[in-house]
Amino acid sequence: MSTKVTSDVLNVVYKGDYQMNKYSVYETNSFYWDTKGNDFLRAIVLPHYGAFISEEKHQLFGDVSGLKMLEVGCGNGQSLQYHGDRKAGELWGMDISQKQIEKTQQHLRTYGIPATLICSPMEEECGIPTNYFDAVYSIYAIGWTTDLEGTFSRIASYLKKDGIFIFSWSHPIHRCVVEENDRFVFNKPYSDESWYAISPDFCQGELTLADRQLSTYVNALAKAGFVIEQMIEESDEDIMQLHNNSDSLLKRAKMLPVSFVIKARKR
Repeated sequence: MSTKVTSDVLNVVYKGDYQMNKYSVYETNSFYWDTKGNDFLRAIVLPHYGAFISEEKHQLFGDVSGLKMLEVGCGNGQSLQYHGDRKAGELWGMDISQKQIEKTQQHLRTYGIPATLICSPMEEECGIPTNYFDAVYSIYAIGWTTDLEGTFSRIASYLKKDGIFIFSWSHPIHRCVVEENDRFVFNKPYSDESWYAISPDFCQGELTLADRQLSTYVNALAKAGFVIEQMIEESDEDIMQLHNNSDSLLKRAKMLPVSFVIKARKR
């Protein structure tokens, strides 16, 4: 099942040097994922949480057999397949991009894995049942939200009591540092959470993004009624050894965290 959700309501995301309308963010980012994302970006999917962190090592989910699970930002469906292969009881996925939803449908159909799929921004009401899921997770997608507290509150409402929420994203320190003359230097304040446009140098297209402090994620989780059980930000040495020493991301990972994962539980 696929549901299309749209809205023409105007909301301001950030007030600083300029105002950003959150629906313009939705339009920019969904257009990118509809047209360019899968062609140029290497998908970050389970068992990988991002660069140099894996579920195989940390076992944050444990046994998922029989569980009702929702993925926020399901992308091309490979992480849903990962849990389907491990006998999850019921799978749901949501994504802002209709094209990604279609890719997920096609991918899961190939493997005979049923799932309920919804096209919607993660911040919006979209018909997902409340107090229903054993686990909600997001692999490198939660950082796109225009309303972190609101999104975490919605995710908490989807979960049963004691349900788990696991998400990964780019580490904020990683986003503040650039390499200059074989040294890593800060190019912006760690506390700067303003929205900005980026045009990745490896493809055509534009995305809109904000970099949040780790404390912003922690405090938003607490406000939504979550208790953090585990946080991972160290890079896995075994995975790093598989990369070429000239890899620029590997050089960063040896000096600073490039990804982080949080596992939290609904109180």
